[in-house]
Amino acid sequence: MNSRALRFSLLCLALATAVPAEAGELSFGVISHTVGAARDEALLRAAISQSDADNLGFVVANGIKSTGEACSDKVYSDRKILLDSAKNGLVVSLAASDWTGCRNEAGKPLALERLSRLREMFFGEDFSLGASRLPLIRQSAVPQFREYAENARWELGDILFATINLPADNNHYRSEAGRNSEFEDRQIANRHWLQRLFLHATYRKLNGIVLFSDGDPLTRPRDARGKYDGFADVRQRLAALSRKFPGKVLVVHNQGAGLPPARIVWRGNLGGVGAPAGWLKITARDTDPRLFSVAAQTASGDGDF
Repeated sequence: MNSRALRFSLLCLALATAVPAEAGELSFGVISHTVGAARDEALLRAAISQSDADNLGFVVANGIKSTGEACSDKVYSDRKILLDSAKNGLVVSLAASDWTGCRNEAGKPLALERLSRLREMFFGEDFSLGASRLPLIRQSAVPQFREYAENARWELGDILFATINLPADNNHYRSEAGRNSEFEDRQIANRHWLQRLFLHATYRKLNGIVLFSDGDPLTRPRDARGKYDGFADVRQRLAALSRKFPGKVLVVHNQGAGLPPARIVWRGNLGGVGAPAGWLKITARDTDPRLFSVAAQTASGDGDF
């Protein structure tokens, strides 16, 4: 069997195992965290266990570690083993706490080196983690953007799902002169990624698009007043692309901790929801005019994983 036939067979298997509760209905989970002190893995294990027990098409882990945990290969490796133990197909979406603030013992920034290492460790295969491995299409399949393996997409039912690397710390925009090559290069990659996602969903006549990110690209950062808004470009592009898309577009981000129970805020056909620390269940129903709704959430309090 050639590689293309194998990918098609695996996709059919994934679709067959992700049986919705009712016809025209699909539920998925998002495991999230807040930025804070180091915590043990008990809360993450609980979120995985609780989502394992539900009837979900897949789960997205929005971030793999807290800011208080070391940026070491051991932490990354241990976390990958834990995430890979999930019974559902589990897709990893990077957070700022995974790489942007990493430093060595001398205090020298290690963000770029750690991002490269995460890409090697977590995104080297075209499949999700977890027991029910979903086949993924990564942006790195395009030669021009071979570095951006963390941006991945998959399709279930009539919905396109995708991750996009938008770290919460103002999209990792650096105000120091000559320090923004990573931000600028990733901006170009993300523009291309969004364009391809909407073109694919339009061509396939899909009902919806769901994007998973760390930062909230739909809202200007509170700490960006008087400063450059690192999310301005992606926010404008999302709004413009959504206006031309006939279906619904939902952005699920990490900035829901400490807020009232999660709810989707809609602006036309573009909606956003912040996942709380813990895990969030979202259901898509063909009979729902808004398509998406928050089905359940289990908050873990105000701490990290």
